[in-house]
Amino acid sequence: MIAKDNQTLLLYFKKVRRDSEQLISNLSVEDCQLQAMPDVSPMKWHLAHTTWFFETFLLVPHLTNYCIFNAEFKVLFNSYYNGVGEQFSRAYRGTLSRPSLESVLEYRRYVDQAMAELLTSDNGLEEIVELGINHEQQHQELMLMDIKYNFSFNPLLPAYHQPAVATANKVSTPLEFVQFKESIITVGAALDEHFSYDNERPNHSVLMHPFSLANRLVTNGEYLEFINQQGYQQPIHWLSDGWNYIQKEQLTQPLYWHFINEEWFEFTLNGLQPLDLNAAVTHVNYYEACAYANFANARLPTEFEWEYAAQQPDTLLQLSDSAWQWTNSAYLPYPGFKPISGVAGEYNGKFMSNQMVLRGGCQFTPNNHSRSTYRNFYYPHQAWMQSSIRLARDSE
Repeated sequence: MIAKDNQTLLLYFKKVRRDSEQLISNLSVEDCQLQAMPDVSPMKWHLAHTTWFFETFLLVPHLTNYCIFNAEFKVLFNSYYNGVGEQFSRAYRGTLSRPSLESVLEYRRYVDQAMAELLTSDNGLEEIVELGINHEQQHQELMLMDIKYNFSFNPLLPAYHQPAVATANKVSTPLEFVQFKESIITVGAALDEHFSYDNERPNHSVLMHPFSLANRLVTNGEYLEFINQQGYQQPIHWLSDGWNYIQKEQLTQPLYWHFINEEWFEFTLNGLQPLDLNAAVTHVNYYEACAYANFANARLPTEFEWEYAAQQPDTLLQLSDSAWQWTNSAYLPYPGFKPISGVAGEYNGKFMSNQMVLRGGCQFTPNNHSRSTYRNFYYPHQAWMQSSIRLARDSE
């Protein structure tokens, strides 16, 4: 959303900030300290980093007489902004027992109060404020994916909280392919009333050749058939890098799947659950997605095919409410791409190398945060995020 006035923006800011803290309401201090691998972060770090963003890019340069809460936080909670200065190593965020969780929450209250003061005047900062709000919503999604990964290493396989978290949207619809004709379409975000990241811009024309796209995501049951037919043991299905990766890591099934007493289970935010064969398969990496597509005599869609289909939302199921969908498109700049001005321009452009685009959204994506032009991106080997598979085929 693009706020029409600062009062509306302030209310939106406060809501999003409350939503973040609600995500840890049933977690212990110890839960908020966990970091099971370098790619994920502790809940405490997420809460502090999103606060650091507002302090660094808004309060310090724009609020007169603002006093920094703690000068040491500049390094501790800087993620990757080299233009701001040094960063504490990502791999060791879980070692930061200090500051305490209570100190981080105090930091949030302090910055929120200062942001309320900043937003009482018409200061032309709406664009960077909305960037900060959407940045925090990204971290809300990451918080749920990260706590799931962190909890998965506990032999008790604990549930995130009660009541149970809704499972990824599932459908019983037979898999069918929807045809799309050749066309020249406009993709990407326009500079209008809707918020977008710089990597979604500028909008531009793309020639679409005829193709077909699956009406829904691949299910656990369908992916299980790939496993049962020795899909992980047959190199013919795999990209060379993918085959090397699964051999090195000894992968034989998706992340969070467990085979116990001749039955399949899946670890979820509700703890260990029997594998739901009708739910979308999730937490597969790009290599696994490509291998399954080859097995199914299909391929992954390009990001522009996905966006073209999403412009006709009644055509496909599970576009943004279940899992992010791998595409066959490398994460690269659009023609004419320009990062946002200032140090915050490091937000997206610097990562346009060796990563693949995912489209859509997932069950953890905050309301009003997903859109058809949204470009998510991850490395091909990563699977801890809520990723899934939608099949595509060329049309004659």
